[in-house]
Amino acid sequence: MNKMQLMGRIMNMRSYQVALLLLAALAVFGFYYLGSGKENFSSTTKRIKESRASQSPSLDMDLSSSSSSELKLSEGKSKNMESRGTQDYHLLMMFTKVHINPVLRDKFQVALSSLVRYGKFESNEVLSLHFVSDEPSKEMGKSVMRDLLQGASFKYKVIFHDVSALTEKLFPIVEAMQKHFSAGTGTYYSDSIFFLSVALHRIMPKDISRIIQLDLDLKFKTNIRELFEEFDNFLQDSVIGIAHEMQPVYRHTLWQYRRENHNTKVGDPPPEGMPGFNSGVMLLNLEAMRQSKLYNQLLEPNTVRQLAEKYHFKGHLGDQDFFSMIGMEHPELFYVLDCGWNRQLCMWWKDHGYADVFDEYYKCEEHIKILHGNCNTPIPDD
Repeated sequence: MNKMQLMGRIMNMRSYQVALLLLAALAVFGFYYLGSGKENFSSTTKRIKESRASQSPSLDMDLSSSSSSELKLSEGKSKNMESRGTQDYHLLMMFTKVHINPVLRDKFQVALSSLVRYGKFESNEVLSLHFVSDEPSKEMGKSVMRDLLQGASFKYKVIFHDVSALTEKLFPIVEAMQKHFSAGTGTYYSDSIFFLSVALHRIMPKDISRIIQLDLDLKFKTNIRELFEEFDNFLQDSVIGIAHEMQPVYRHTLWQYRRENHNTKVGDPPPEGMPGFNSGVMLLNLEAMRQSKLYNQLLEPNTVRQLAEKYHFKGHLGDQDFFSMIGMEHPELFYVLDCGWNRQLCMWWKDHGYADVFDEYYKCEEHIKILHGNCNTPIPDD
């Protein structure tokens, strides 16, 4: 064999080896990223997580972001749990800009740690924690939530949802509301997320029939499971459970309507008056909201405009303003939670012209189950 033949054979062997290496690399890539038919890297991870979950009192967190406006639940786990008769309880919180706001982060830690401290569920029940978040806040929240949820005695899932995707979906639905219930003038695309609860029944998947939406600035004093039981007290036409506003906010906002209608109860304190609602704690019966012809008619732009004109309504509190306005027109749509489920601590209006009537709104003689540090009011330590 001459040198030229030897060199050619060596080159052919090297080409063959390179080809084998390329095939091996493609096989690994296909296994991990493209799937192998029966079980790929993702499904293997899911199987391991499910196996671990069945041996642990708490479920592993599903930290995958859902960019879909349908707010998909984690796959695999929910199907397996349903086959065992497991019941999901759904809780939703806004979790945006937390990564740049230490105050919000501190509030969230108080809320979640107190929820874990008092939370108790049956062995076949799972608390699904939904967080509407931007990407940086989600990344920061992963480690925080792992730490806070370690001591949970109940099973849970954590699902993050992309705020941009939800905003895009909400904007066409609530655009007409923004001119009446937003802080600025005109309509703002980014503001639509503050109306999430108003149209949540059109965004969540149909198999989720009930959900509780909460503010971050809360502190639990009792088992959150008891709040879900309030759904059972809804009346026939009730679609939303919500507590009264505990300041004379709407007495002030609706001053013109009150001046033109001297005998109205609108803006008056409870128990006989209609003080409006506070959206810090809301029970949303999504199925009832979907089925209610009246409620969905109230979402129509013309209806919103007509009611806003009737009450001379110009607010800045988003969904809370909308619910307060339609509650004055159609109180039958709302189941009123007692003040103990949303014991608001803000006293801003007492020092701004309403000291003489403030206590009529602010008093709460019920057992306190959730403290609400609205308008940045400090929540007392235990």
